[in-house]
Amino acid sequence: MNLILGISGSIAAYKSATLTRLFVKNGHDVQVLMTESATAFITPLTLSTLSKHPVYSEVRSEAGWNNHVDLGLWAHALLIAPASANTLAKLANGICDNILCAVYLSARCPVFVAPAMDVDMWHHPATQENIQKLIKHGVHIIPVGHGELASGLVGDGRMAEPEEIQQYLTRFFEQKKDLLGKKVLITAGPTQENIDPVRFISNHSSGKMGIALADELASRGAQVTLVLGPTHLRPKHADISVVPVVSAQAMYEASALAFPTADVTILAAAVADYRPASVAQVKIKKAAADMSIELEKTIDIAATLGAQKRPDQYLIGFALETDHEMEHAQIKLQRKNFDFIVLNSLQDAGAGFGHDTNKITMLFRNGVVKPLPLMAKTAVATAIVSEIAGLS
Repeated sequence: MNLILGISGSIAAYKSATLTRLFVKNGHDVQVLMTESATAFITPLTLSTLSKHPVYSEVRSEAGWNNHVDLGLWAHALLIAPASANTLAKLANGICDNILCAVYLSARCPVFVAPAMDVDMWHHPATQENIQKLIKHGVHIIPVGHGELASGLVGDGRMAEPEEIQQYLTRFFEQKKDLLGKKVLITAGPTQENIDPVRFISNHSSGKMGIALADELASRGAQVTLVLGPTHLRPKHADISVVPVVSAQAMYEASALAFPTADVTILAAAVADYRPASVAQVKIKKAAADMSIELEKTIDIAATLGAQKRPDQYLIGFALETDHEMEHAQIKLQRKNFDFIVLNSLQDAGAGFGHDTNKITMLFRNGVVKPLPLMAKTAVATAIVSEIAGLS
């Protein structure tokens, strides 16, 4: 495993030497990154000797450009230990003023954080809010320990011991790959239907839920093809095959190509139901007091694939409703030949488009209904994928 060990300015940085040695001893390739303040607690020379790699503490150095993007793509895991209160705040709020933060923002791999600070700093509302932000962003928080601290106080805030951190990562990567060998097709994000070269019809979908599903499936061994509508977001898992599309027709064509060999298909995209019957070749000028656009139906991707579904395939759909939610979802479940459907309502705070959280209910063909509370979309993805694993 390619592991990046990030070290920030905390007295617990002395434990990073043992941590580096443990990971190297277990056959992992360790690249150490340090913030400037971390170098006051332990020398880069010590960690370079143990890791057998140069230690980077700046984006630019005498050796040249230390490419944070390449480092983020190289890593199978990013571990920040110790993570000081200051570094936690930077990570949670996207502040990018050192190489560690730059690599964090570039990383597509799982990220693990082992906080270390004094008891009052740990329990301060600002720190706890930052922890919750990181959890929503999909970061794995390694629990702090309770005991004597550098200040002489006794309480929470001790960084986990190196052996505990190593075991935490080992358990994570040895979790069962219950979808190993399965081919999964996912659609995610919005579509855009052109009116003219400047304007289009679309919706508020960000693609976050579908991308979270793709990452979770890939982490559990599935071979994932993600047909992704126009969004700036991308999955973190490097092995996901992303097929970017714009229109509903393009999404259908890409999906139809992958569908015959897919064991599981998840239709999480918010596909436009209508498109302009004709697209103007030049920008439509403002003239009359009002105007109308003739619309025509787009292809119903779910119904089309549902009609083609073989008995050995599973098809999962999504329904975002604003009224009579259960009734509409049940109709869609049957009409489109889904094995189960994931319902969320715009009536629920924190659910639907744009949020990092979601509140869903899963409805199955056998009549079983499974509601879930409001959770981070990464946690929702884990719950949905576990249901899929149970089907297959």
